[in-house]
Amino acid sequence: MPRYWSMLPAEKYFYIQQQLWEEFEKTVDSLRPIDVLFVNGDAVDGKGTKSGSTELIQTSPIKQAEMATEVIEWIGAEKVVMTYGTPYHVGTEDDIESIIARNVGAVEIGAQMWPEINGIVFDLKHQSESGSSIPHGKGTPLSKERLWNVLWAEHDAQPKSDILIRSHTHYSFFCGEPHWLAVFTPALQGAGTKFGGRRRSGIVHFGVTHFDIQETGNNLQDKVTWKFHTPMFVESQRSRVLKL
Repeated sequence: MPRYWSMLPAEKYFYIQQQLWEEFEKTVDSLRPIDVLFVNGDAVDGKGTKSGSTELIQTSPIKQAEMATEVIEWIGAEKVVMTYGTPYHVGTEDDIESIIARNVGAVEIGAQMWPEINGIVFDLKHQSESGSSIPHGKGTPLSKERLWNVLWAEHDAQPKSDILIRSHTHYSFFCGEPHWLAVFTPALQGAGTKFGGRRRSGIVHFGVTHFDIQETGNNLQDKVTWKFHTPMFVESQRSRVLKL
């Protein structure tokens, strides 16, 4: 939320926050009214111990939970479904996201969720067992997650899903067949953290994903339309040539 931004306009992070929020706000406004909101993990950043907390506006996870609560309430969805994120961010001893779920009146929060909307079953989990460091390998972990869901369903231990959603990777990608879809969602975090900037090579996708699920239709193709909303790139996030 704007009132939490860095109060130092001379710093580049102020402009990154401002421009990313403007893109997020514009997207959410274009999608309203929103019936169901999926918050798929890592709703807070945690204490940031690996970078000495130097990249955080607020180091208290409780305060971060209040900030996340404000954003979710501002979105104004009729129903909210949440999953837990990674322990580094959301707590190794206490699940901070449980506080957020209670604050916003979430329908439910869990490690993995299978909400059904108009006959379409989603499979929500924050993290797959792996991502991919190569562009042409991004579909492999999603396909593996889909196969595991099918096998669990054969044992009558999970609902068989139509749309599988994973997050965590900070890039968006999708794969599937006519009767199923699997996606990695973009993240609501810009590029250029100490970890990402110094150790990663892949493109970061900032944004949200939306699905429209029709009440009528016989299959996934009839009932579902969807889209990634990923602005590429806001001005403050573009790298520059160093002229000497």
